Amino acid sequence: MIHLIRNKDGIVLVTSLMLTLISLTIVMALLYMVTQGVKSSGQLRKYRTAVEASYGGTDILVKDIMPTIMQNYSSSSFKTTMEGAYTGVNLQMLSDPKCIQKKLSKNTASWPSGCSNTPNPKQSPDMQITLNSTSGSPFIVSSKIVDTVAGNSDTSGLQLEGSGVAESSSLLTPQHIPFIYRMEIQGERQGNSTAQANIEVLYAY
Repeated sequence: MIHLIRNKDGIVLVTSLMLTLISLTIVMALLYMVTQGVKSSGQLRKYRTAVEASYGGTDILVKDIMPTIMQNYSSSSFKTTMEGAYTGVNLQMLSDPKCIQKKLSKNTASWPSGCSNTPNPKQSPDMQITLNSTSGSPFIVSSKIVDTVAGNSDTSGLQLEGSGVAESSSLLTPQHIPFIYRMEIQGERQGNSTAQANIEVLYAY
């Protein structure tokens, strides 16, 4: 019995097992950190791509499509005209034309009850365009006007001049802005909702 108590051969085995367990724990922790880093890098790459698509879609919407809409929104063939003019980006006018007309020409409080002003541009968007990517699925850019504020002049003519501001000098002409719109824009890769980015735009016409 005394011989068994004084026998220390088992301590080496226990020590080896503890060191092995510690080593495995460290290795598992390192593998977890590497895996999480790879996932984070992948998500960041997806987000940056979606942001670039959102910015590109925003440029097309506010610099090209919106000025064309301003010239044609009162036309009875407004929807058909707009979609036919921008087939290259597959423009889809998804809101009712009357709703878009009110959004462009009335304060938010005067919009019809069916006009959506929720901040999520993917929910009942006014319009969508499709941007092809160099690889993978295209990006769908959704846009929606969520707030309209009257500016300082009327909407008559393309050269906006006349009413709304008192000029103190004939040499100074203030910039006329009929309306200011707050737009929500979202770019999302088709079929992959994790690759998306939202942009808020203040558009002065």
